[in-house]
Amino acid sequence: MRLTKFSQVMLISALSFYVMSVQAQSAGSVAKVNGISIPQSRLELLVKANVAQGQQDGPEMRKALRENLIAEEILTQEAIKKGLDRDPEVIAQLEIARQAVLVRAYQSDYIKHNVISDDTLRKEYDILKVQMGDKEYKARHILVTSEEEAKDVIAKLKKGGNFAKLAAEKSLDDGSKENGGELNWSPPAAYVRPFAEALVKLSKGGRTDQPVETNFGWHVIELMDIRPMAVPPFEEVKPNIQQRVLQREFATVVQELRSKAKVE
Repeated sequence: MRLTKFSQVMLISALSFYVMSVQAQSAGSVAKVNGISIPQSRLELLVKANVAQGQQDGPEMRKALRENLIAEEILTQEAIKKGLDRDPEVIAQLEIARQAVLVRAYQSDYIKHNVISDDTLRKEYDILKVQMGDKEYKARHILVTSEEEAKDVIAKLKKGGNFAKLAAEKSLDDGSKENGGELNWSPPAAYVRPFAEALVKLSKGGRTDQPVETNFGWHVIELMDIRPMAVPPFEEVKPNIQQRVLQREFATVVQELRSKAKVE
């Protein structure tokens, strides 16, 4: 989960309640506000986060971040003066923020110490190639809430109704209805199973003569075209595959920890 610069500043400031005593001992500070030091390490953390988002490290960025830290420290001190740090809702928000930071730290540590081998990644790549197939399909559809509605759409199409017009009028898929129900070129694996199974049975220009039910609703599907699919080379998709495998393995770790935890 990536934070915006503003969120990062707010989160770091919130956590200052927990780590202020430790930070005060760190080497160097960017400023002192009413006698309280703002550690250099806090600025470096924000610089690192901004650079990771594509910004360039430099005097202007550091000056802006320093001013943000000073403003946040001033407001933090004022909040403490008003006793807001003892407000139950604020305490709960601080604990949530603290947990979020620790969770991300645990995830980063897991990734750092669990390098996925190229052999494992290549096996995953081969599996994905089989799943994706060697063809892409250009389809359009009309999504409605009930089987009766879908049957009514099919009947109108059989009588010469305009697919694009009916999609614009009736489809629940906001992402495609304004484009006549057209979907992007995709392999069947990109769709939920009932949709994919119905799609691959169609010939070019063909249309489902019965409604297709998925967890989204009821579909009327038309196959516009088919073309060979060029599978990107392993090196090009390697980072994405690595992320996919890590996410899956980390999810397994979470499940294992959950099964061992004593939850009452």
